[in-house]
Amino acid sequence: MTRTPAMTVRPVRLWRWRRNPLRRHSDVVEAWIVLATWVLVLVCGVAAGLLAARASAASYAARLAQVHPVTAVLTDPAPTTPAAGTGYDDGRVWASVRWTDADGSVHTDRAKAASGAPAGSSVTVWANRADHVVAPPVTGASADLQAALTGVLVGPSAGAAVWCAGRLVRGRLIRRRMAEWDEEWKQIGPRWGNLSGGRG
Repeated sequence: MTRTPAMTVRPVRLWRWRRNPLRRHSDVVEAWIVLATWVLVLVCGVAAGLLAARASAASYAARLAQVHPVTAVLTDPAPTTPAAGTGYDDGRVWASVRWTDADGSVHTDRAKAASGAPAGSSVTVWANRADHVVAPPVTGASADLQAALTGVLVGPSAGAAVWCAGRLVRGRLIRRRMAEWDEEWKQIGPRWGNLSGGRG
């Protein structure tokens, strides 16, 4: 019966930190730069994405706090066809509307209404604090989705910026190392050629 040799488990070491007589201080510095860069890419990317999403959600909430919905009525029949050059056609047209505030003051403006709606038809519009009709704010799931998309776009962009900065720092370190090697070779090269009999 043959015995199988016992397997030895070798500890896993990161190659840039392992003991090596040829390892220089710049190699260790480069390893720390690479590690720090990737950690900062993850941390800054996630943090920037979360901050952007929160800022976007806060912006939508602030916009919602500045406007309020009102029920208005058409003062004239709505046109049956939209005006030329109005962009995309959502089936609605601009029409004159009128509404009364809680204090009894009457306001008029223009708002989107269903095409061909008769005068006196009710339509919900959004008004600002100056009682002017404004575009409806982004609310609910749509606001959440847009805030999340903002975070998804900003996060990788911030991470990419950090990664580029790390690459620049590492590139400068490598160029400096190459310059040091050139200087050392200028001193050692002639002696190396003499030791090898002029063949090296």
